[in-house]
Amino acid sequence: MNDYAQKLYLSDLLREPVIRAAIRKLQLPSGSRGLDAGCGIGSHTLLLADAVAPDGHVTGLDLSAGFLAHAREIANKSGHSERISFQQGNVEKLPFGDDTFDWAWSVDCVGLIPAKPISLLKEVARVVKPGGILAILLWSSQQLLPGYPLLEARLNATFPGIAPFVEGMNPELHFLSALGWFHKAGLNESTAHTFAGSVHSPLGDDIRKAVMSLIEMRWGDPRSEITRDDWAQYQRLCRPDSRDFILNRPDYYAFFTYSMFHGKVASVGALKA
Repeated sequence: MNDYAQKLYLSDLLREPVIRAAIRKLQLPSGSRGLDAGCGIGSHTLLLADAVAPDGHVTGLDLSAGFLAHAREIANKSGHSERISFQQGNVEKLPFGDDTFDWAWSVDCVGLIPAKPISLLKEVARVVKPGGILAILLWSSQQLLPGYPLLEARLNATFPGIAPFVEGMNPELHFLSALGWFHKAGLNESTAHTFAGSVHSPLGDDIRKAVMSLIEMRWGDPRSEITRDDWAQYQRLCRPDSRDFILNRPDYYAFFTYSMFHGKVASVGALKA
């Protein structure tokens, strides 16, 4: 498993309760057939398959052949391989016919291509039957460095901290404006919910690694965008070999949120209008 796939795997140890809560909110019909668009290594595809068991089916789609190889391996080990399939493809031009699925779902994929969110939603809606659900989930906030709000605010203002949004972009393209996207894409009964996950000391080895991976994925290497003093503090708090490593604190507590936007697909004619 490559480095980024490993980070995804570890982060799912933290995200799973949040993702399960979001899936429960949708009340996906048992026996239904759905699409996991941008499925990555397939962790959430398995959770979706659980939700539509015993007779449902979930297709995971991703552009990365490497991620899909990991996804198939995970699915085979889970015993759910008969109810899950994976296909390589691009969410901008889905390799499925109209009205193929009862619902579609996407985590940190659809909605994170800011140049054309409405056309992406229309493309995903195209493959969902009228009246079916389309849902997207997006990372929306976090507090990972308790006691250091100024440092975390400065990290959040860096390029990786605000990505895929960039300075000067139209505010309507920020993913928290997704209710507007759903309306413009012709979806009905659109709504939004936010789900919180948390972690606190004492941390087991796997959760510890997961939080470390989450910090790396969230901010990357921000040294070119923060002051020398902030960079030194960031390293002091976030390097595992530092005596001040923040995860060693006996009172460590952190949280993060995912926001879910979902609506119902209108008729084909309404979507093309």
